[in-house]
Amino acid sequence: LQEDDFIMFFTKNGVTKRMSQLELRNVRKNGIRALDIREGDELVQALTTHGSEKLLVVTRGGTAIRFDENQARVMGRASRGVRAIKLREDDVVVGVSILREGAMLLTVSENGKGRRTNTDDYRLQKRGGQGLLNYRNGDVAAVKGVGDTDDVIMISLEGIIIRMHAEDINVQSRYGSGVRVMRLAEGDKVAVLARTEHDDEAETEKPEDEGEPEPLTEAELAEIAAAEKAEEDAEDAAADEQPD
Repeated sequence: LQEDDFIMFFTKNGVTKRMSQLELRNVRKNGIRALDIREGDELVQALTTHGSEKLLVVTRGGTAIRFDENQARVMGRASRGVRAIKLREDDVVVGVSILREGAMLLTVSENGKGRRTNTDDYRLQKRGGQGLLNYRNGDVAAVKGVGDTDDVIMISLEGIIIRMHAEDINVQSRYGSGVRVMRLAEGDKVAVLARTEHDDEAETEKPEDEGEPEPLTEAELAEIAAAEKAEEDAEDAAADEQPD
């Protein structure tokens, strides 16, 4: 365990906690409590960081926020944490990604659509804001940072599993609806997305481009960008007036 290594916890209700790995030096056989989770909340993901990571937190409702890990102060085991993203009503966090150099963000929806997006589309913001639009064509199942040399595995609620080369999945902006990456039976949904090593010998599926249902017009894109900027300015002003 290193002093400059950390564990970051993320809950479905948008809470994050950054803790030094040194807090785990003396773990008892029956375990120790590392996170105070309130009733109605639950752990979504825990990641190891090294003091300079840029984290992308994504919600089921289609928003995402990217921030520097140092915006979350280091806390002890008894602490609950701080807000990672301000969630809209009925929304929850579904995934967090540390974006590697040269990687893209793969977003997969519950209905089996997916697309890769350049990480430059997600500008750095202050932790705790509402974030940016990430997906608008159904609920998001999962996200993963992927490179051209990765494969991805998807599993549905009904236990159907497929493998696909990440480089085969279309690159679109964060306004794109994606392509068909998994065909699902009625009532089934994508449940798991995992990254694995590229294997040319493995049996893989190909994505199906069903076309963009209703591409956004330039006026609509400008309206979304203006609304995001206004929200961000309002959040910055509020943060300047009161402590976290």
